[in-house]
Amino acid sequence: MPSLLLSNPFLAPFFHWFARFCLGAVGWQTKGEIPDLKKYVLIAAPHSTNWDFVYFLLIIFKFRIPVRWMGKESMFIPPFKGLLKRLGGIPVNRTVQGNLVADMAQEFDRTDRMILTIAPSGTRQKVKRWKTGFYQIALQAKIPIVCGFIDYEKKQGGMGPVFFPTGNMESDLKAIQDFYKDKSGKYPEYGTAGSAL
Repeated sequence: MPSLLLSNPFLAPFFHWFARFCLGAVGWQTKGEIPDLKKYVLIAAPHSTNWDFVYFLLIIFKFRIPVRWMGKESMFIPPFKGLLKRLGGIPVNRTVQGNLVADMAQEFDRTDRMILTIAPSGTRQKVKRWKTGFYQIALQAKIPIVCGFIDYEKKQGGMGPVFFPTGNMESDLKAIQDFYKDKSGKYPEYGTAGSAL
């Protein structure tokens, strides 16, 4: 696994300063603290606009979290392939039948430290149900889930509670989604927590 640029001792302080400047300039605050964990799935919610990526990225920079993320394999082409991987990208071939959950769980097993960020809604459009892949990955890898959030109404973003999957998905997801009930997306009618079942 290539070393992440976000872990670079020379670049990390610059990313941190840049994020603090940008968030302060638009009047946003960060809340919570990074959990003292080497491996976890980081939820990115609610998700209702492309701007969510910008704010989540700035929050990640400010907290200095060396996150990984999944992207279409077609994105990872020269000359950008190496850079995208060093920015945390994990190529995913969606045309090949396979078990993505098991593959990601194995990826966690192969490394000493990994933080994987996932938007459970799977899209910025209106959804009735969350995709449950993030939960299944955490359950199979035997790692916790951390609630990352943004709230456009309060102009806040950051880290919420830590959940350890019990295997009772209905109960666990209800507890997780309860945390997001008062978190407002840019377009509240889209990307809501909804139901995962």
